[in-house]
Amino acid sequence: MTTLKAKLQEDLTNAIRARDELASSTLRLTLSAITNQEVAGKEARVLSDDEVLKVIAKEAKKRREAAEAFAQGGRAEQAARETLEGEFLDAYLPKQLSDDELVAIVTQAVEEARAAGAEGPRAMGAVMKIVNPKVAGLAEGGRVAAVVKRQLS
Repeated sequence: MTTLKAKLQEDLTNAIRARDELASSTLRLTLSAITNQEVAGKEARVLSDDEVLKVIAKEAKKRREAAEAFAQGGRAEQAARETLEGEFLDAYLPKQLSDDELVAIVTQAVEEARAAGAEGPRAMGAVMKIVNPKVAGLAEGGRVAAVVKRQLS
């Protein structure tokens, strides 16, 4: 079974051969971020597929945020490029939860937290503790927090 990092490197080779500039530059930057993560700390190590997914998700999020910043700054061409790079990286990530699925998971977690005695906005931490393991990698933290706040208020 090939690792996710190996798949990224293989896709980079194919993108270079196909002269796909968007894919090759995006994959180079992502692989560089993975390598930086591997050598961070006291000892170099090999990242697991889950850790590689986290790096890819972080890179995709950076692209979305950069696209917003470029769009607000009136630089539509750069915003479009960042958006394309973010969408390209999203293909490597697991499918995100729909709003309905996320609301159902949060509703169940709120009920569990209330059964344990947590009430109102102060229950945010308790609910997030229940929800985060269930949605790890399937929904962004900010999106999850917004749904939890809505349910608790």
